[in-house]
Amino acid sequence: MAGRFLNLFKPIARVVPEIKAPERRVRFNEKLFWTGLVLIIYFVMSEVPLFGISAEPLGELAALRVIFASHRGSLMELGIGPIVTAGLILQLLAGSSMIECDMSNPEDRGLFTTASKVFSILLTGVQALAYIVGGMYGTLTTQIALVVFLQLLAAGIIVLLLDELVQKGWGFGSGISLFIMAGVAQTIFWQSFSPVSAPGELRAYGFFFAVGQALSSGQPLSNMWLRNNNWDLLNGHGIATAAPVSVFNPANPSMLGLIATIGAFLAIIYMEGVRIELPLSYAGYRGYRSRYPIKLLYVSNLPVIFASALFANVYFFSQIFWSMSGKPAAGTNFWMDILGQYRAVYGNASAPTQVTGYNPSGGLVYYVTAPSNFVQTVFDPVKALAYLGILMAFCVVFSLTWLEVGGLGASTVAKQLVDAGMEIPGYRRSGRAIESILGRYIPAVTVVGGILVALVAGISDFFGVYGSGMGVLLTVGIVYQYYETLVKEQAAEAIPAFRRIFGE
Repeated sequence: MAGRFLNLFKPIARVVPEIKAPERRVRFNEKLFWTGLVLIIYFVMSEVPLFGISAEPLGELAALRVIFASHRGSLMELGIGPIVTAGLILQLLAGSSMIECDMSNPEDRGLFTTASKVFSILLTGVQALAYIVGGMYGTLTTQIALVVFLQLLAAGIIVLLLDELVQKGWGFGSGISLFIMAGVAQTIFWQSFSPVSAPGELRAYGFFFAVGQALSSGQPLSNMWLRNNNWDLLNGHGIATAAPVSVFNPANPSMLGLIATIGAFLAIIYMEGVRIELPLSYAGYRGYRSRYPIKLLYVSNLPVIFASALFANVYFFSQIFWSMSGKPAAGTNFWMDILGQYRAVYGNASAPTQVTGYNPSGGLVYYVTAPSNFVQTVFDPVKALAYLGILMAFCVVFSLTWLEVGGLGASTVAKQLVDAGMEIPGYRRSGRAIESILGRYIPAVTVVGGILVALVAGISDFFGVYGSGMGVLLTVGIVYQYYETLVKEQAAEAIPAFRRIFGE
């Protein structure tokens, strides 16, 4: 029976929009079609601007937007942020036993899904309202503000339904994973091959186009290692420039960033393949043996997603509160000094007095935003180390929390193996015996995996990796999962007998 909290959502379940699960087996090509269609809709929504606001960006942190498939000023303004945040809140509540939920019970599982959808819609509305009230789009009339709010709310519901469409079995994987992978891939491609840095500018932004410009103009390729001009290096570090002092502007994609991106991909691919395999045998079939793999990244990339959701909410809401408080200077508002302070980012040398946005300059938000390149890391190593330490701590906490929430703990896995008629050779066929063996590995691997994903994500950012360190980490994990899914789907399509093995 569902607990009191989940029972509250029974009446709401009838009116919440829902995608019905397929009543037949969806063929491989059909799943491919629906997955592609969802991806096309995402890209279209990313390019459709919100009606009633200026298209000029205000300089929000690009790395967090990449991870949450968010595009400034478009229908994908909020991206998958509300969905991930809602899932994080409910999973933590369930994991801490603050709400009663038995995931093995279909009724509880359905109500939990309904609660996640309701929370996602509510958070979409809250974030949309906060963006408008906090002045993220400047001063809007009441009518325009209402139109913008309705656009963001409708777009959030569409994203929720697209994710459900894929997860219910019409497509491959999940919509959230698909959007993250698409957003990161798009960013990496743009940073590699963009022919211009901004509309109207002829200076190349993409690394390979910039290399071509450097070769054609006779400039040494050594300038491409960091790709910081004097404006980028000096602006915001107390050195006299042609403009007021502002926060350090993100560097262009560099050769160091390209090498770091390749290195991060290789490191993550290697870690995905590292595992411990426990020997198993079937009690009912003598001589038939199997293995239970315990991967180094046992809880996959979920801790990074949760940590990203937490950091993103700290960033966005602190900026909104700072704007609503009248953008106080450091030392004038105690609470904003603790939560987060921001400083204006000015234009480049051609527009030295134009404010293009605001970047963190102090408080908690300053230490939960990663340096975006090597130069920033060198200028402020204390921030880099603090960010890495906070990221590692939260990844470990979320990894351990997910063991119980996700049903990956030693006791749960031991029960599943015993129920399946399996045992470890040389030990009694007992849940307690198997649990003791698994308990030697799973907690340790979970902690080590959480630390490693944090190190890879954080250090990759320090070297200016394309698409952000978290983005590359998530993308490799998602691509690996899609590869395994597609192999299973193709095998089941070619040999129908495999469907029983894969649980179809």
